[in-house]
Amino acid sequence: MFDNLSGRLGQVVKNMTGQGRLTEDNIKDALRDVRMALLEADVALPVVKDFVARVKERAIGVEVIESVKPGQAFIKVVNDELVTLMGEANESLDLAAKPPATVLMAGLQGAGKTTSVGKLAKHLKEREKKKVMVVSCDVYRPAAIDQLQTLAEQVDVAFFPSTTEQKPEAIAQAALAEARKQFIDVLLIDTAGRLHIDADMMGEIQSLHSAVEPTETLFVVDAMTGQDAANTAKAFNDALPLTGVILTKADGDARGGAALSVRQITGKPIKFIGMGEKIQALDPFHPDRMASRILGMGDVLSLVEEAQQKLDVKEAEKMATKLRKGKSFDLEDLRAQLQQLDKLGGMGGLMDKLPGMGQIPDAARQQAMDSKPTQQMVAIINSMTPQERRHPDIIKGSRKKRIAAGSGTQVQDVNRLLKQHQQMKKMMKKFSGGGMKKMMRAMGGMGKGGFPPGGGMPPFG
Repeated sequence: MFDNLSGRLGQVVKNMTGQGRLTEDNIKDALRDVRMALLEADVALPVVKDFVARVKERAIGVEVIESVKPGQAFIKVVNDELVTLMGEANESLDLAAKPPATVLMAGLQGAGKTTSVGKLAKHLKEREKKKVMVVSCDVYRPAAIDQLQTLAEQVDVAFFPSTTEQKPEAIAQAALAEARKQFIDVLLIDTAGRLHIDADMMGEIQSLHSAVEPTETLFVVDAMTGQDAANTAKAFNDALPLTGVILTKADGDARGGAALSVRQITGKPIKFIGMGEKIQALDPFHPDRMASRILGMGDVLSLVEEAQQKLDVKEAEKMATKLRKGKSFDLEDLRAQLQQLDKLGGMGGLMDKLPGMGQIPDAARQQAMDSKPTQQMVAIINSMTPQERRHPDIIKGSRKKRIAAGSGTQVQDVNRLLKQHQQMKKMMKKFSGGGMKKMMRAMGGMGKGGFPPGGGMPPFG
Protein backbone atom coordinates (compact mmCIF):
# COMPACT_ATOMS: atom_id res chain seq x y z
CA MET A 1 0.00 0.00 0.00
CA PHE A 2 1.19 3.56 -0.78
CA ASP A 3 4.15 2.20 -2.80
CA ASN A 4 3.75 4.77 -5.57
CA LEU A 5 3.16 7.69 -3.20
CA SER A 6 6.14 6.71 -1.03
CA GLY A 7 8.41 6.62 -4.08
CA ARG A 8 7.27 10.04 -5.33
CA LEU A 9 7.57 11.72 -1.94
CA GLY A 10 11.00 10.15 -1.41
CA GLN A 11 12.12 11.81 -4.65
CA VAL A 12 10.83 15.18 -3.39
CA VAL A 13 13.22 14.97 -0.43
CA LYS A 14 16.16 14.10 -2.66
CA ASN A 15 15.46 17.08 -4.91
CA MET A 16 15.65 19.63 -2.08
CA THR A 17 19.27 20.38 -1.26
CA GLY A 18 21.42 23.19 0.08
CA GLN A 19 18.80 25.73 1.22
CA GLY A 20 19.18 27.57 4.54
CA ARG A 21 15.43 27.98 4.96
CA LEU A 22 12.27 26.93 3.19
CA THR A 23 10.86 29.72 1.02
CA GLU A 24 8.02 29.99 -1.48
CA ASP A 25 10.52 29.82 -4.35
CA ASN A 26 12.48 26.76 -3.24
CA ILE A 27 9.46 24.68 -2.26
CA LYS A 28 7.42 25.50 -5.38
CA ASP A 29 8.64 22.44 -7.29
CA ALA A 30 8.35 20.24 -4.23
CA LEU A 31 4.72 21.28 -3.69
CA ARG A 32 3.94 20.56 -7.34
CA ASP A 33 5.49 17.10 -6.96
CA VAL A 34 3.48 16.45 -3.78
CA ARG A 35 0.30 17.54 -5.57
CA MET A 36 1.00 15.20 -8.51
CA ALA A 37 1.92 12.34 -6.16
CA LEU A 38 -1.37 12.67 -4.29
CA LEU A 39 -3.45 12.89 -7.46
CA GLU A 40 -1.70 9.79 -8.87
CA ALA A 41 -2.49 8.05 -5.56
CA ASP A 42 -6.18 8.70 -6.34
CA VAL A 43 -6.70 11.16 -3.50
CA ALA A 44 -9.83 13.28 -4.03
CA LEU A 45 -9.06 16.66 -5.66
CA PRO A 46 -10.59 18.86 -2.90
CA VAL A 47 -8.50 16.95 -0.34
CA VAL A 48 -5.33 17.47 -2.42
CA LYS A 49 -5.95 21.23 -2.76
CA ASP A 50 -6.50 21.70 0.99
CA PHE A 51 -3.52 19.52 1.89
CA VAL A 52 -1.05 21.32 -0.43
CA ALA A 53 -2.30 24.72 0.79
CA ARG A 54 -1.74 23.74 4.43
CA VAL A 55 1.74 22.34 3.72
CA LYS A 56 2.68 25.53 1.89
CA GLU A 57 1.42 27.73 4.71
CA ARG A 58 3.33 25.79 7.35
CA ALA A 59 6.53 25.22 5.35
CA ILE A 60 7.26 28.77 4.19
CA GLY A 61 9.63 30.47 6.58
CA VAL A 62 10.58 27.33 8.50
CA GLU A 63 14.18 27.76 9.65
CA VAL A 64 16.40 24.81 8.77
CA ILE A 65 18.72 24.12 11.67
CA GLU A 66 22.29 23.09 10.92
CA SER A 67 21.79 19.41 11.64
CA VAL A 68 18.66 19.08 9.48
CA LYS A 69 18.58 19.18 5.68
CA PRO A 70 15.86 21.26 3.96
CA GLY A 71 14.30 18.12 2.48
CA GLN A 72 14.00 16.64 5.96
CA ALA A 73 12.44 19.84 7.32
CA PHE A 74 9.92 19.85 4.46
CA ILE A 75 9.06 16.19 4.89
CA LYS A 76 8.48 16.82 8.64
CA VAL A 77 5.81 19.35 7.65
CA VAL A 78 4.32 16.87 5.15
CA ASN A 79 4.35 14.13 7.81
CA ASP A 80 2.52 16.32 10.34
CA GLU A 81 -0.11 17.29 7.78
CA LEU A 82 -0.62 13.66 6.72
CA VAL A 83 -1.28 12.77 10.35
CA THR A 84 -3.76 15.64 10.64
CA LEU A 85 -5.44 14.61 7.38
CA MET A 86 -5.93 11.02 8.51
CA GLY A 87 -7.14 11.89 12.00
CA GLU A 88 -4.37 12.63 14.51
CA ALA A 89 -4.68 9.41 16.56
CA ASN A 90 -6.36 6.02 16.55
CA GLU A 91 -9.98 6.22 17.70
CA SER A 92 -11.02 2.94 19.28
CA LEU A 93 -14.55 1.57 19.42
CA ASP A 94 -16.83 3.00 22.11
CA LEU A 95 -17.62 -0.12 24.10
CA ALA A 96 -18.39 1.61 27.39
CA ALA A 97 -22.16 1.38 26.87
CA LYS A 98 -24.33 -0.92 28.98
CA PRO A 99 -23.73 -4.45 27.57
CA PRO A 100 -24.24 -5.55 24.97
CA ALA A 101 -22.60 -2.75 22.97
CA THR A 102 -23.98 -3.11 19.43
CA VAL A 103 -21.90 -2.52 16.29
CA LEU A 104 -23.76 -2.15 12.98
CA MET A 105 -21.73 -2.81 9.82
CA ALA A 106 -22.79 -1.04 6.61
CA GLY A 107 -21.38 -0.89 3.08
CA LEU A 108 -21.70 -1.93 -0.54
CA GLN A 109 -21.75 -5.56 -1.66
CA GLY A 110 -18.27 -6.95 -2.12
CA ALA A 111 -16.60 -4.45 0.23
CA GLY A 112 -15.78 -7.21 2.71
CA LYS A 113 -18.41 -6.60 5.41
CA THR A 114 -18.97 -10.23 6.42
CA THR A 115 -15.25 -11.02 6.53
CA SER A 116 -14.67 -7.82 8.51
CA VAL A 117 -17.30 -8.92 11.06
CA GLY A 118 -15.31 -12.14 11.58
CA LYS A 119 -12.01 -10.27 11.83
CA LEU A 120 -13.44 -7.70 14.25
CA ALA A 121 -14.95 -10.47 16.38
CA LYS A 122 -11.51 -12.08 16.64
CA HIS A 123 -9.90 -8.74 17.49
CA LEU A 124 -12.43 -7.96 20.24
CA LYS A 125 -12.23 -11.45 21.72
CA GLU A 126 -8.45 -11.75 21.75
CA ARG A 127 -7.19 -8.19 22.23
CA GLU A 128 -10.08 -6.58 24.13
CA LYS A 129 -11.07 -9.77 26.02
CA LYS A 130 -14.75 -9.29 25.14
CA LYS A 131 -17.50 -11.89 24.89
CA VAL A 132 -18.77 -11.48 21.33
CA MET A 133 -21.86 -12.54 19.37
CA VAL A 134 -22.37 -12.09 15.60
CA VAL A 135 -25.58 -12.07 13.56
CA SER A 136 -26.36 -11.70 9.85
CA CYS A 137 -29.27 -9.52 8.73
CA ASP A 138 -28.49 -10.14 5.06
CA VAL A 139 -31.73 -11.89 4.05
CA TYR A 140 -30.92 -11.65 0.34
CA ARG A 141 -27.88 -13.92 0.30
CA PRO A 142 -28.17 -17.25 2.16
CA ALA A 143 -24.45 -17.70 1.53
CA ALA A 144 -23.75 -14.61 3.66
CA ILE A 145 -25.46 -16.20 6.67
CA ASP A 146 -23.54 -19.47 6.16
CA GLN A 147 -20.28 -17.57 5.69
CA LEU A 148 -20.73 -15.68 8.95
CA GLN A 149 -21.54 -18.89 10.83
CA THR A 150 -18.34 -20.46 9.50
CA LEU A 151 -16.31 -17.40 10.55
CA ALA A 152 -17.92 -17.42 14.01
CA GLU A 153 -16.91 -21.05 14.48
CA GLN A 154 -13.41 -20.29 13.22
CA VAL A 155 -12.81 -17.50 15.75
CA ASP A 156 -14.88 -19.21 18.48
CA VAL A 157 -17.55 -16.57 19.14
CA ALA A 158 -21.34 -16.90 19.55
CA PHE A 159 -23.45 -16.99 16.38
CA PHE A 160 -27.13 -16.03 16.34
CA PRO A 161 -28.93 -17.95 13.55
CA SER A 162 -31.16 -16.22 11.00
CA THR A 163 -33.01 -17.15 7.80
CA THR A 164 -33.93 -15.42 4.54
CA GLU A 165 -37.65 -15.55 5.49
CA GLN A 166 -37.17 -13.14 8.40
CA LYS A 167 -37.12 -9.34 8.36
CA PRO A 168 -33.75 -7.69 9.14
CA GLU A 169 -35.20 -5.61 12.01
CA ALA A 170 -36.75 -8.70 13.63
CA ILE A 171 -33.45 -10.61 13.35
CA ALA A 172 -31.45 -7.79 14.94
CA GLN A 173 -33.93 -7.30 17.81
CA ALA A 174 -34.05 -11.05 18.55
CA ALA A 175 -30.23 -11.21 18.50
CA LEU A 176 -30.05 -8.25 20.88
CA ALA A 177 -32.47 -9.93 23.31
CA GLU A 178 -30.46 -13.18 23.19
CA ALA A 179 -27.18 -11.29 23.67
CA ARG A 180 -28.59 -9.77 26.86
CA LYS A 181 -29.58 -13.23 28.14
CA GLN A 182 -26.10 -14.61 27.47
CA PHE A 183 -24.37 -11.56 29.03
CA ILE A 184 -22.61 -10.79 25.75
CA ASP A 185 -20.29 -7.75 25.77
CA VAL A 186 -20.46 -6.88 22.06
CA LEU A 187 -23.02 -7.76 19.38
CA LEU A 188 -21.77 -7.39 15.77
CA ILE A 189 -24.55 -6.99 13.18
CA ASP A 190 -23.79 -7.77 9.53
CA THR A 191 -26.12 -6.12 6.99
CA ALA A 192 -27.02 -6.59 3.34
CA GLY A 193 -25.03 -4.72 0.70
CA ARG A 194 -25.95 -3.69 -2.83
CA LEU A 195 -23.83 -3.30 -5.94
CA HIS A 196 -24.58 0.43 -5.84
CA ILE A 197 -26.24 2.98 -3.58
CA ASP A 198 -30.04 2.99 -3.91
CA ALA A 199 -33.01 4.36 -1.98
CA ASP A 200 -34.31 0.92 -0.93
CA MET A 201 -30.97 -0.08 0.50
CA MET A 202 -30.61 3.16 2.47
CA GLY A 203 -34.20 2.96 3.70
CA GLU A 204 -33.70 -0.60 4.95
CA ILE A 205 -30.49 0.10 6.83
CA GLN A 206 -31.97 3.29 8.35
CA SER A 207 -34.88 1.18 9.70
CA LEU A 208 -32.44 -1.38 11.04
CA HIS A 209 -30.43 1.36 12.70
CA SER A 210 -33.56 2.76 14.37
CA ALA A 211 -34.57 -0.72 15.57
CA VAL A 212 -31.34 -1.44 17.47
CA GLU A 213 -29.86 2.03 18.10
CA PRO A 214 -26.27 0.77 17.78
CA THR A 215 -23.39 2.06 19.87
CA GLU A 216 -21.18 2.10 16.77
CA THR A 217 -22.14 2.32 13.09
CA LEU A 218 -19.15 1.40 10.95
CA PHE A 219 -18.91 1.91 7.21
CA VAL A 220 -16.92 -0.86 5.51
CA VAL A 221 -15.25 0.29 2.28
CA ASP A 222 -12.89 -1.32 -0.24
CA ALA A 223 -9.65 0.71 -0.46
CA MET A 224 -9.15 -0.40 -4.06
CA THR A 225 -12.13 1.67 -5.20
CA GLY A 226 -9.97 4.77 -4.73
CA GLN A 227 -11.81 8.12 -4.86
CA ASP A 228 -15.13 6.26 -5.16
CA ALA A 229 -14.50 4.93 -1.64
CA ALA A 230 -14.60 8.44 -0.22
CA ASN A 231 -17.66 9.39 -2.27
CA THR A 232 -19.55 6.24 -1.20
CA ALA A 233 -18.59 6.89 2.41
CA LYS A 234 -20.08 10.38 2.12
CA ALA A 235 -23.36 8.99 0.76
CA PHE A 236 -23.63 6.54 3.69
CA ASN A 237 -22.63 9.26 6.14
CA ASP A 238 -25.46 11.47 4.84
CA ALA A 239 -27.95 8.62 5.41
CA LEU A 240 -26.63 7.18 8.69
CA PRO A 241 -24.96 8.62 11.79
CA LEU A 242 -21.66 6.84 11.09
CA THR A 243 -19.14 6.63 13.93
CA GLY A 244 -16.20 5.32 11.91
CA VAL A 245 -14.81 3.51 8.90
CA ILE A 246 -13.17 0.12 8.27
CA LEU A 247 -10.91 0.27 5.21
CA THR A 248 -10.59 -3.21 3.64
CA LYS A 249 -8.24 -4.73 1.02
CA ALA A 250 -5.66 -2.04 1.69
CA ASP A 251 -2.86 -4.51 0.95
CA GLY A 252 -4.02 -4.70 -2.68
CA ASP A 253 -3.99 -0.92 -3.25
CA ALA A 254 -0.57 0.50 -4.14
CA ARG A 255 -2.05 4.02 -4.32
CA GLY A 256 -3.72 4.53 -0.95
CA GLY A 257 -5.94 7.45 -1.97
CA ALA A 258 -8.95 6.16 -0.03
CA ALA A 259 -7.11 6.25 3.29
CA LEU A 260 -6.13 9.87 2.68
CA SER A 261 -9.57 11.01 1.48
CA VAL A 262 -12.17 9.28 3.67
CA ARG A 263 -11.53 11.17 6.91
CA GLN A 264 -11.68 14.66 5.40
CA ILE A 265 -14.69 13.97 3.16
CA THR A 266 -16.81 12.26 5.85
CA GLY A 267 -15.40 13.78 9.01
CA LYS A 268 -15.41 10.25 10.44
CA PRO A 269 -12.28 8.40 11.60
CA ILE A 270 -10.82 5.27 10.03
CA LYS A 271 -10.89 2.92 13.02
CA PHE A 272 -9.57 -0.28 11.44
CA ILE A 273 -7.66 -1.26 8.32
CA GLY A 274 -7.73 -4.68 6.66
CA MET A 275 -4.34 -5.70 5.24
CA GLY A 276 -5.00 -9.19 3.87
CA GLU A 277 -7.38 -12.11 3.59
CA LYS A 278 -6.32 -13.93 6.76
CA ILE A 279 -8.74 -13.74 9.68
CA GLN A 280 -6.14 -11.93 11.82
CA ALA A 281 -5.46 -9.31 9.11
CA LEU A 282 -7.32 -6.42 10.75
CA ASP A 283 -5.43 -3.71 12.64
CA PRO A 284 -6.39 -0.54 14.48
CA PHE A 285 -5.67 2.42 12.19
CA HIS A 286 -2.94 4.72 13.55
CA PRO A 287 -2.59 7.89 11.41
CA ASP A 288 0.88 8.69 12.74
CA ARG A 289 2.20 5.21 11.95
CA MET A 290 0.56 5.24 8.51
CA ALA A 291 2.13 8.64 7.72
CA SER A 292 5.50 7.22 8.71
CA ARG A 293 5.02 4.30 6.32
CA ILE A 294 3.93 6.60 3.49
CA LEU A 295 7.14 8.61 3.89
CA GLY A 296 9.33 5.49 3.89
CA MET A 297 10.14 5.67 7.62
CA GLY A 298 8.54 2.33 8.43
CA ASP A 299 6.26 1.34 11.29
CA VAL A 300 8.43 -0.52 13.77
CA LEU A 301 5.99 0.03 16.64
CA SER A 302 3.23 -1.89 14.84
CA LEU A 303 5.73 -4.60 13.92
CA VAL A 304 6.74 -5.03 17.58
CA GLU A 305 3.07 -5.17 18.70
CA GLU A 306 2.31 -7.69 15.98
CA ALA A 307 5.28 -9.85 16.97
CA GLN A 308 4.18 -9.83 20.62
CA GLN A 309 0.68 -10.98 19.66
CA LYS A 310 1.46 -13.50 16.94
CA LEU A 311 4.85 -15.07 17.57
CA ASP A 312 5.31 -18.14 19.72
CA VAL A 313 7.55 -16.92 22.54
CA LYS A 314 8.16 -20.43 23.89
CA GLU A 315 9.28 -21.58 20.45
CA ALA A 316 11.69 -18.63 20.20
CA GLU A 317 13.11 -19.33 23.68
CA LYS A 318 13.50 -23.01 22.83
CA MET A 319 15.46 -22.07 19.67
CA ALA A 320 17.68 -19.60 21.56
CA THR A 321 18.46 -22.18 24.27
CA LYS A 322 19.33 -24.79 21.63
CA LEU A 323 21.74 -22.40 19.90
CA ARG A 324 23.37 -21.33 23.14
CA LYS A 325 24.11 -24.97 23.91
CA GLY A 326 25.87 -25.23 20.56
CA LYS A 327 23.39 -27.69 19.06
CA SER A 328 23.05 -27.80 15.29
CA PHE A 329 20.42 -25.76 13.42
CA ASP A 330 18.47 -28.42 11.49
CA LEU A 331 15.69 -28.32 8.90
CA GLU A 332 12.97 -28.60 11.55
CA ASP A 333 14.35 -25.39 13.05
CA LEU A 334 14.34 -23.73 9.63
CA ARG A 335 10.71 -24.75 9.10
CA ALA A 336 9.76 -23.28 12.50
CA GLN A 337 11.44 -19.99 11.53
CA LEU A 338 9.61 -19.86 8.21
CA GLN A 339 6.29 -20.52 9.94
CA GLN A 340 6.98 -17.73 12.46
CA LEU A 341 7.77 -15.40 9.55
CA ASP A 342 4.48 -16.34 7.88
CA LYS A 343 2.58 -15.27 11.02
CA LEU A 344 3.90 -11.73 10.47
CA GLY A 345 2.62 -11.71 6.89
CA GLY A 346 5.76 -13.15 5.31
CA MET A 347 8.67 -11.07 4.08
CA GLY A 348 6.17 -8.64 2.54
CA GLY A 349 4.58 -7.98 5.94
CA LEU A 350 8.00 -7.23 7.40
CA MET A 351 9.24 -5.07 4.53
CA ASP A 352 6.09 -2.96 4.61
CA LYS A 353 6.88 -1.87 8.19
CA LEU A 354 10.69 -1.61 8.20
CA PRO A 355 12.31 1.83 7.68
CA GLY A 356 14.09 2.48 4.37
CA MET A 357 12.40 -0.30 2.43
CA GLY A 358 11.20 2.24 -0.13
CA GLN A 359 14.81 2.58 -1.31
CA ILE A 360 14.95 -1.05 -2.45
CA PRO A 361 14.43 -1.46 -6.22
CA ASP A 362 10.89 -2.48 -7.20
CA ALA A 363 12.00 -5.80 -8.71
CA ALA A 364 13.81 -6.80 -5.51
CA ARG A 365 10.83 -5.74 -3.37
CA GLN A 366 8.40 -7.76 -5.45
CA GLN A 367 10.65 -10.82 -5.29
CA ALA A 368 11.03 -10.56 -1.52
CA MET A 369 7.29 -9.98 -0.98
CA ASP A 370 6.33 -13.07 -2.97
CA SER A 371 5.20 -15.66 -0.40
CA LYS A 372 5.45 -18.60 -2.81
CA PRO A 373 9.17 -19.35 -2.22
CA THR A 374 8.57 -19.53 1.55
CA GLN A 375 5.56 -21.82 1.11
CA GLN A 376 7.57 -23.97 -1.29
CA MET A 377 10.41 -24.29 1.23
CA VAL A 378 7.99 -25.44 3.93
CA ALA A 379 6.43 -27.95 1.50
CA ILE A 380 9.86 -29.40 0.68
CA ILE A 381 10.73 -29.78 4.38
CA ASN A 382 7.34 -31.37 5.08
CA SER A 383 8.07 -33.92 2.36
CA MET A 384 11.13 -35.19 4.25
CA THR A 385 11.27 -37.86 6.91
CA PRO A 386 11.97 -36.78 10.53
CA GLN A 387 15.44 -38.32 10.20
CA GLU A 388 16.16 -36.29 7.05
CA ARG A 389 15.02 -33.07 8.72
CA ARG A 390 17.32 -33.67 11.68
CA HIS A 391 20.25 -34.90 9.58
CA PRO A 392 20.21 -33.11 6.19
CA ASP A 393 23.61 -34.54 5.26
CA ILE A 394 22.00 -37.90 4.43
CA ILE A 395 19.86 -36.35 1.69
CA LYS A 396 21.47 -37.55 -1.54
CA GLY A 397 20.29 -38.31 -5.10
CA SER A 398 17.40 -40.76 -4.66
CA ARG A 399 16.14 -39.02 -1.51
CA LYS A 400 16.16 -35.68 -3.33
CA LYS A 401 14.05 -37.13 -6.14
CA ARG A 402 11.52 -38.53 -3.67
CA ILE A 403 11.34 -35.25 -1.71
CA ALA A 404 10.87 -33.23 -4.91
CA ALA A 405 8.10 -35.56 -6.12
CA GLY A 406 6.37 -35.43 -2.72
CA SER A 407 6.41 -31.62 -2.57
CA GLY A 408 5.56 -30.99 -6.21
CA THR A 409 8.91 -29.32 -6.86
CA GLN A 410 12.11 -29.98 -8.83
CA VAL A 411 15.37 -31.50 -7.57
CA GLN A 412 17.07 -28.12 -8.09
CA ASP A 413 14.54 -26.58 -5.67
CA VAL A 414 15.53 -29.15 -3.05
CA ASN A 415 19.21 -28.39 -3.72
CA ARG A 416 18.55 -24.68 -3.32
CA LEU A 417 16.82 -25.22 0.01
CA LEU A 418 19.66 -27.39 1.31
CA LYS A 419 22.19 -24.74 0.29
CA GLN A 420 20.20 -22.00 2.02
CA HIS A 421 19.95 -24.16 5.12
CA GLN A 422 23.73 -24.54 5.16
CA GLN A 423 24.11 -20.75 4.99
CA MET A 424 21.66 -20.30 7.85
CA LYS A 425 23.41 -23.01 9.86
CA LYS A 426 26.75 -21.20 9.53
CA MET A 427 25.12 -17.94 10.55
CA MET A 428 23.50 -19.53 13.60
CA LYS A 429 26.83 -21.02 14.63
CA LYS A 430 28.39 -17.57 14.59
CA PHE A 431 25.42 -16.25 16.51
CA SER A 432 25.75 -18.84 19.26
CA GLY A 433 29.51 -18.43 19.52
CA GLY A 434 30.14 -14.72 19.13
CA GLY A 435 27.04 -12.66 19.64
CA MET A 436 24.99 -10.36 17.48
CA LYS A 437 27.89 -8.61 15.72
CA LYS A 438 29.08 -11.82 14.09
CA MET A 439 25.54 -12.68 13.06
CA MET A 440 25.02 -9.26 11.45
CA ARG A 441 28.31 -9.58 9.55
CA ALA A 442 27.25 -13.01 8.36
CA MET A 443 23.92 -11.63 7.20
CA GLY A 444 25.68 -8.87 5.29
CA GLY A 445 27.42 -11.40 3.09
CA MET A 446 24.35 -13.46 2.29
CA GLY A 447 22.56 -11.66 -0.50
CA LYS A 448 22.07 -8.01 -1.36
CA GLY A 449 18.93 -7.64 0.73
CA GLY A 450 20.65 -8.58 4.00
CA PHE A 451 18.80 -11.91 4.31
CA PRO A 452 19.82 -15.21 2.82
CA PRO A 453 18.46 -15.68 -0.71
CA GLY A 454 14.99 -17.20 -0.53
CA GLY A 455 13.91 -15.63 2.73
CA GLY A 456 15.88 -17.31 5.55
CA MET A 457 15.66 -15.31 8.80
CA PRO A 458 17.55 -15.12 12.10
CA PRO A 459 15.58 -16.53 15.03
CA PHE A 460 12.61 -14.48 16.24
CA GLY A 461 12.70 -13.51 19.91
